[in-house]
Amino acid sequence: SSQNLSEEFAEAARQLKKEAPRIQFGKIDVTHQHDLRREFNIQAFPTVKLFVNGSREDPIDCKGVRKASTFITWVKRRTGPSTVLINSTDQAEAIIKAGDLAVIGFFRELHGDSVEVFCETARDVPEMPFGMTASEDICTAYGTQGNSLVVFEKGKPVHHEVLEDGRQNKLGLTRLIKTFTLDLVTEYNIETSVKIFDVPVENHILLFTPANSETFSEIYEDYKSAAAEFRGKILFVLVDTDEPRNGRIFEYFRIRDIDVPAVRILNLTSDAKYKMPADEVTAENLKEFCQSYLNGTAKQHLSSEEIPEDWDKMPVKVLVGKNFNSVIF
Repeated sequence: SSQNLSEEFAEAARQLKKEAPRIQFGKIDVTHQHDLRREFNIQAFPTVKLFVNGSREDPIDCKGVRKASTFITWVKRRTGPSTVLINSTDQAEAIIKAGDLAVIGFFRELHGDSVEVFCETARDVPEMPFGMTASEDICTAYGTQGNSLVVFEKGKPVHHEVLEDGRQNKLGLTRLIKTFTLDLVTEYNIETSVKIFDVPVENHILLFTPANSETFSEIYEDYKSAAAEFRGKILFVLVDTDEPRNGRIFEYFRIRDIDVPAVRILNLTSDAKYKMPADEVTAENLKEFCQSYLNGTAKQHLSSEEIPEDWDKMPVKVLVGKNFNSVIF
C-alpha cells in the first residue's frame, strides 16, 4: 500500500542521512500540486523518481522497490558503483553465501559492452547482490569461460548466461534476473499480485486449477518443469480456482468451473490472450504452447459468447467475438 511504501521510504531517508548526507529525500502530495504532476507525468501512485545533479530533466524512475533496504541499495547503485569488484574466491564465496540470491559476472577484462550491460542491470535489480571479476583464477574455480554471468540461489549456481559484446539486451537480462526474485511458479493472491506485476516480464502464463483436486500434484510438477525451461521469457502463475477471492481474474479470462484446469497466456503490453489448444495439461503440451507463443504461431484467443440462433433475422445483425470476423471482413 501507499502508506507502507511511504514508511519504508522514510526509513531509507533516515538511514542514508548518516551514510550519504548529500542524497536528499522529499515527498510531494500531487493532489495539490497539479503543475508538478503534469510536468513529471505522474500516472500512478506512489511514484518515486531520482533527480541527478540538480537537473529536473529526465529523472530516473524507481520502479518495483518496496523495502527500505532495497531503496538504499537502489540509490547507492545509481550514485556510485553498482557492483562489487571481487579479488579472491573467498570474497566471491562470501557474496554468494550472504543471502538467498547473488549474481556474479565473470569477465576476460573489466571493460567493454558486456561489462557495461552487467553494471547497468545491477542498477535495475537492487533486490540481490552483484559482484564481478576478471581474475583468471576465480573464473577457473567456478568453471566459467569467456564473459558470462551466473545466478546463485542458496549458494548453488542455478543459471548461466553467456554475455556477448554488443549483443546483450539490458532489458532482457534485467527481466531474466528479476524472475529469480519470484518462485519458479508464483501462486496468485492479493499479496503476490503486486510482486508479479513488478517483474518486467510481459508474457504471463496462468494455470487455473483447483489446488485440492486429485490430479493437482501431477499437473503442478509438469507446470514447474515447463517454468524452468522458459524462465525469464514467460512468468508462470498458478490460480487456485477454489479460492473465492480469485473471482475477478476468472471473469477477466472468462473461465468457468467446467473449463478447469485451463491454461492461458497473457501479453501485458497488448492485452492479447492465448488459450492452450490441448485439453491435457502435460509438460509436453505446456512446452509446445509456450514455444508456439514465443515463435508467434499461437492463435489469439478471443473470449466470446455463443452466436445467438437469431443473430441475422433482423436488419441489425447481432455480433459476438465468434462471428465478428466472418461477418464484417
